[in-house]
Amino acid sequence: MAKTYKKPEALSDQHSHYCPGCTHGVIHRLLAEVIDELDIRGRTVGIAPVGCAVLAYNYFTFDFQEAAHGRAPAMATGIKRVRPDLMVFTYQGDGDLASIGMGEIIHAANRGEKFTSIFVNNTVYGMTGGQMAPTTLPNQQTTTSPFGRDVADVGMPIKVAELLSALGTPAYIVRQAVLKPKYIVRAKKAIKRAFQYQLDDRCFSLVELVSTCPTNWGTTPLEAIQWAEEEMLPYYELGEFKSPE
Repeated sequence: MAKTYKKPEALSDQHSHYCPGCTHGVIHRLLAEVIDELDIRGRTVGIAPVGCAVLAYNYFTFDFQEAAHGRAPAMATGIKRVRPDLMVFTYQGDGDLASIGMGEIIHAANRGEKFTSIFVNNTVYGMTGGQMAPTTLPNQQTTTSPFGRDVADVGMPIKVAELLSALGTPAYIVRQAVLKPKYIVRAKKAIKRAFQYQLDDRCFSLVELVSTCPTNWGTTPLEAIQWAEEEMLPYYELGEFKSPE
């Protein structure tokens, strides 16, 4: 019987450090498939964050850089301006991008820097112990909000895709999810479209991906998927928020 499923060339042979049920592995696979299909592995540079994906460079067979916490957009800006022929993307979680890196991503998008940001939203700081993040939902319990996020005290969760889509600069801004196959198919299409805009030298692009964190949510992987569908998707609506057309 012929094989119909194989490992993308852009993925390396490594044992994963991610927790069981974590969706980072799904996103890595989608990125690798898109990079192989576009035949850009030899000219791609990824930028890893400080967070659960801090070791992302171990999982791919193309060049990677490591940025200080939240500064991946600044590093991407420098690389892309010096080498506009390269395909450059940042890979960031909600703590990295939406908290300490918020100023970086807003100004990079507003300048129209022609790189791509992959933004993983699982509503918590994953690597450091499940603290409340800018994306933590109202009343959601975390290690630093044991009684739930009090929006009267700390404000509402930040919707990054909507925030960036309000800027006047042309961009491609989309939110998808990696919870089930039907979402994953759409997520891959969004990533591929974002990369194509960069290949065409069109605009800045950001793909936000609604993800899970079973360990810090205190759930099983299946419970995490159900919680994300029931609680996250009504607040973080999926869809395309901006395109350069």
